[in-house]
Amino acid sequence: MCLALPCKVVAIDGDNCTIDVSGMKKDISLALLDDVVIGDYVIVHVGYALTKLDPEEAEKTLALFAEMGEHALLESAREVH
Repeated sequence: MCLALPCKVVAIDGDNCTIDVSGMKKDISLALLDDVVIGDYVIVHVGYALTKLDPEEAEKTLALFAEMGEHALLESAREVH
């Protein structure tokens, strides 16, 4: 099973780009997509951008993942006490 996170394109160099996910940057291939611009959100699998996402939906998804992460931290802190 794979977990697809929206990744924001922050730089483009030919058929490659740099994505940012929560401050982590990674270089990936854009060979499978056309018309990607800086600021677009993409879904990445094994180093390739597979599809572009609607920016509003990408932001909502990232906010939900952040909320789930915060909830998991709170739950683990409760278990320690």
